[in-house]
Amino acid sequence: METRRLIRNVEGDNSHDDSCESSEVSSLLPNEDIQNGIKQVEAITLTWTKNSLIAAYACILLVHFVNSLQTSITSNLTPYVVSDFGLHSLISVIEVVSSLLGGILRLPTAKILDTWGRCEGFAAMVFVSTLGLVLMAVCRDVQTYAAAQVFYSVGFTGVSYVLNVVVADTSSLQNRALAFAFQSSPYIITAFMGPSAAEWFYKTAGFRWAFATFAIVTPLMCLPIFGLLYYHQRKAEKEGLLVSTSVDRTFWEIFCHYSVEFDAVGVILLSTGLILFLLPFSLASSAKSTWHAPHILAMLITGTILLLQFFLYERFIAPKPYLPFALLTSRTVIGACILDAVIFVGFYCWDGYYTSYLQVVHDLSIAEAGYIGNIYSIGSCFSTLIAGYLIRVSGRFKWLAWLALPLQVLGGTLMIFLRQPDTPISQLILPQLLIALSGGTLIITSDIAIMSLSSHAEIASLLALLALAANIGGAVGGSVSGAIWTNILPRELLKELPEELKGDAWKIYEDLQVQLSFPVGSVVREAIIKAYAVTQFWMCVAGTLVLGIGFVGVAMWRDVRVGEKRQVKGVVF
Repeated sequence: METRRLIRNVEGDNSHDDSCESSEVSSLLPNEDIQNGIKQVEAITLTWTKNSLIAAYACILLVHFVNSLQTSITSNLTPYVVSDFGLHSLISVIEVVSSLLGGILRLPTAKILDTWGRCEGFAAMVFVSTLGLVLMAVCRDVQTYAAAQVFYSVGFTGVSYVLNVVVADTSSLQNRALAFAFQSSPYIITAFMGPSAAEWFYKTAGFRWAFATFAIVTPLMCLPIFGLLYYHQRKAEKEGLLVSTSVDRTFWEIFCHYSVEFDAVGVILLSTGLILFLLPFSLASSAKSTWHAPHILAMLITGTILLLQFFLYERFIAPKPYLPFALLTSRTVIGACILDAVIFVGFYCWDGYYTSYLQVVHDLSIAEAGYIGNIYSIGSCFSTLIAGYLIRVSGRFKWLAWLALPLQVLGGTLMIFLRQPDTPISQLILPQLLIALSGGTLIITSDIAIMSLSSHAEIASLLALLALAANIGGAVGGSVSGAIWTNILPRELLKELPEELKGDAWKIYEDLQVQLSFPVGSVVREAIIKAYAVTQFWMCVAGTLVLGIGFVGVAMWRDVRVGEKRQVKGVVF
């Protein structure tokens, strides 16, 4: 085998001293002092060829294509699905819960990847996402649909996360931003395909067939990358780069072993603390006494205590901490998490109910509203490619964040004034373009910032931590937009509707199809448009104000030279 020949050649070269031989041999073997999942992926990259790497990236592109197409279709159909149950306002609640759980469950997913392996973690996430799609296809009530959305969100964000880790495993730090940008490029195509497909499903087969179709397609399209990774894992075992070891343990010993390996206590403290701390932001708007309700206060206090216990446990007690405490408290890690959280708070404030706004206020079809709603996906994908190339050439990343963040603020400010009923569509698009181009750059630079300080063994956990920050931001943003929507829109509808229809205000509020049933130019449609305009104005204000915190996050980063650090082994990009 090629790898064995390389090792023998190094061992047989007497012109080098023992220390040089040892160093060269170790570069051709997986590290022994790391967890099993990281050993596996290092062995995989040591056994495959350049063609295998190209094939792996092609398979990853295929999965991202299916994932992004499904996401686009689902986001455009969701308002109609929940309206079908007479609960249009439930959109934000579903988004908050699914986003929050999707982020939190990446913590144990990271430990699965590091402890058991990338193949095992990928298969688990594909199963969960497929289960979510099946439940969405067969649901008959909003409770089942909400549960299905949680499975779907956890599974699909998990699939994307695992593939991000695989790309990080197989790319140098200098080229990693470009590799990350490359794998997200299918979103440029599906941004156009998704809205049209969603409209076709809605008008012909129905939304359930959309979910059923992808419940079949998704696992099939995920098989190639799973098969390629598994094949090279088996190849590494045959070449002696991976040695399967079986230890005879009792059930209790197995439980204790993996509890330590997974840092189960730490993960439970952090996950439970975050859920209890963040859910009140979504629930408070529906509580009779809002923030003064006893259960809201109890959740906030308990969540805060558990989060403090997590930091104390990780610092003083954990046998194998989730991350080294010095890295967990690093200013670069904290700053990257702050920036990602802030960006997603702003995005979900701006984006909440946006396609509904476009259809009601500007009388666009599902497809047309979807195209405009997907400007962020298109623009951010282009900007990540450019940013990735500039990072590769310059060897630095922080300067790009300083350029992009003011553009993000400018886009948000323009959105406050331009998201009005009398604004032409061409002007409505301008702030979205600024937010998209700057947002993609900020996301990719925060990814590189957080990975620039880590070893290979810490990449999966750090990416999970950053994704958690983004999901927390999304949950907070969804909660804010949901609170604004549920408090302002009904009030404005009651204010603007004719007297004879004020009794139907709640029915109109909860059903997008009822809103669209009133002709453009009618008194009722104009009343609905005015209510939407006021609501969206305050959502944009909230999303823009929070961006100021992002400057603090970027200022905390260390400006690491990415070309001077080697993290991975074998044939990589």
